[in-house]
Amino acid sequence: MSTAVAEAIDDFKSLTTLNVQNATAVLERGLAALKAGQTVFDLRYVLTVDSAAVSVLLAWEKAAQDAGLKLELKNLPPALQSLTKLYGVCSLLFPTSVQLEPGEAAPANPQHEEFHAVTGQPDTAKLKVGADPEAAHHHH
Repeated sequence: MSTAVAEAIDDFKSLTTLNVQNATAVLERGLAALKAGQTVFDLRYVLTVDSAAVSVLLAWEKAAQDAGLKLELKNLPPALQSLTKLYGVCSLLFPTSVQLEPGEAAPANPQHEEFHAVTGQPDTAKLKVGADPEAAHHHH
C-alpha cells in the first residue's frame, strides 16, 4: 500500500508555467495533492509566472489551513518570490518558515523613495510642536 502513496506525490516537474492560462488547472492539481495528504510542493521547475500564480498559492494555503494542514512551498523561483513580495503576501505564504533571501534588500524602486519608513522620534523642532500655531504658518 505504501507504494501507492509514494506515487501519489506530485513533484510538479511538469509545472513550468503558472499564469492566467493554466491557473485554474494548477489550482485543482494542488488541491488534489492536498486532499491526497501532500503538504510539500516543490515549485523549482516553474519558470514563467504572472500575478495569477500568487492567487493560486494563496488558495492552496487557505485550503491547507481549512484542512488543518501546514503547506510547505519549496524552491519558489525568483520571479514568484518577487510577486509574493510585490503583493505583500510573503508573510501569508511563509508565516514561520524562512523569509525569502535573508538579508537581501529588495531592489530599489524609485517610485517608493518617498515612502521611507519612519524611525525614531519626530523632530519636534522642525514640526514646531507646542509652538504658537500662528508662528508655524508661512502665509502671514
